[in-house]
Amino acid sequence: MNRLSLNKKKRLVLILKELDSLMVAFSGGVDSAFLLAVAHEVLKKNIVAVTAVSQIHPEREKKKAIEFVKNYGIKHIILQSKEMSLPAFVANRKDRCYVCKKNLFGKLIKIASGIGIKYITHGANVDDLEDFRPGHTAAREMGVIAPMIDAGLTKDDIRLLSKEMNLETWNKPAQACLATRIPYGTSITVKALEMVDQAENVLISLGFNACRVRKYENTARIEVNPEEIESISDKKNRETIVEKFRKIGFSRVAVDLEGYVLISA
Repeated sequence: MNRLSLNKKKRLVLILKELDSLMVAFSGGVDSAFLLAVAHEVLKKNIVAVTAVSQIHPEREKKKAIEFVKNYGIKHIILQSKEMSLPAFVANRKDRCYVCKKNLFGKLIKIASGIGIKYITHGANVDDLEDFRPGHTAAREMGVIAPMIDAGLTKDDIRLLSKEMNLETWNKPAQACLATRIPYGTSITVKALEMVDQAENVLISLGFNACRVRKYENTARIEVNPEEIESISDKKNRETIVEKFRKIGFSRVAVDLEGYVLISA
């Protein structure tokens, strides 16, 4: 085990010990799963996990999040976040993530206040500080803490420590909400989100777990790991994908030769 990563985890534990109760914004991804697991070790029953659900979150991720929390016996709240009711979110400008997180954290603050929890945290890590993440601005403005940043934990640290803790999420592909598949400036619709979700489920059913389907009008642009591009272009896979994507509503299907990348839009 990497000693530097272990020391960072120790710092995280010390930070969490200073909190008498904690609400974790839990998406089920690598970062929030690690944070929740460590918080459970430290605070025992004085934590609650809250998972947002709506049209922008794949149903498959909700199911995984519920199962993860159930295994730890942690109190779990499923929150209807209702981003699609926000005109500023649907407009899909570059502040979309800020609008989304402001809405989410506002709801979490109300829930926490109602059940007597003082601190709310999200799973940001040090690497996130290098990206364009307007949601972090919303978190800071609303007093939502990021203890993994304070502890100096990077994504690599979190994956390494998660593996050591036998968390099944340790090698899970990076996640982002379905709205990120729609380019900025194009209004987000429920239909578009459903098309993307269904298309990604097709790819996952074929074994492409790290994938994105980005929607440009009626064109689907597929991203998979670079080493899987040849496989996705295999005749059988290609024919299956084109047939099913057209049934979903896409008129054209393209593969991004650069491969899978996690970007905001």
